[in-house]
Amino acid sequence: MYEELLKDAYDLHVHTGPDVLPRKLDDFEMAERLQRIGMKGYGIKSHYFCTAERASLVNKNFPGFHAIGAICLNNTVGGLNPIAVEMAARDGAKIVWMPTFDSANEQEHFAKSSPAKLPHWAKLRQKLEEQGKHLPTISILDGNQLKKEMYDCLEVIKEHDLILATGHLGKKEIYELVKEAGKLGVKKIVITHPNFPSINLSKEEQKELADMGAVMEHCFTTPYSNKATWESVFEEIRYVGPEHCILSTDLGQQKNVYPDEGILEFVRQLIDNGSFTKEEVKRMTTINTSLLVEEQGVKI
Repeated sequence: MYEELLKDAYDLHVHTGPDVLPRKLDDFEMAERLQRIGMKGYGIKSHYFCTAERASLVNKNFPGFHAIGAICLNNTVGGLNPIAVEMAARDGAKIVWMPTFDSANEQEHFAKSSPAKLPHWAKLRQKLEEQGKHLPTISILDGNQLKKEMYDCLEVIKEHDLILATGHLGKKEIYELVKEAGKLGVKKIVITHPNFPSINLSKEEQKELADMGAVMEHCFTTPYSNKATWESVFEEIRYVGPEHCILSTDLGQQKNVYPDEGILEFVRQLIDNGSFTKEEVKRMTTINTSLLVEEQGVKI
């Protein structure tokens, strides 16, 4: 029953290999696993490199499948670099994530939370800093306004009709970005895991951003790793409305379940414990994701 709700669906947030960080599976294995359960494609996320070329290779080797390339505006691509966004778009990328691990917001939160065990990305960053390879934190704001280079990136995103995803930005940054992107005519805006601890948008804030034209991306790993409760996820989706939400996994880490297993469990949780209808779940897995990455989308 759950697989039928994933027919032609996309998972737009997956960390496959090859990558700098250790990953559970590579791009080809991911495509094979998703095709088995009838899914149509996935977004390849690397915190460090553009993945458009990897997506092209996947699609060449798996006819009818639709892997989606992306770029994340961390230090490795020059931060808020409009030329990097332009080249990614020309190479076929469809998603532009704002800074994640290098964002000022994530670094401030990480410094305050001080986990006992450093995640892989933090170990890598720490090692580079110890070697004298400084990694500046990145904010999209200059005071209360977007930086000029952020506006330049938005112009490219608009021109190529790319998906603007908010990454690990803070609340103030997210609100200003959504407002200004909307003014410029950016049509596809996704709030990346809004209930992630360093972001922590309330259901009321999520609804407000949805009313401004953004889509909430709820990721399986957030409740799966106890960064949020399943009950809070259900409540947030219900409050904002499934028509304004998509489901992703944010999986690919070595010690976690496979992404296809994660998305199936996400659907099961929504149906069995969250009391969502099949139509509501299908809206989030297939229809809304298709509208973001396909020219015509899936007809409702």
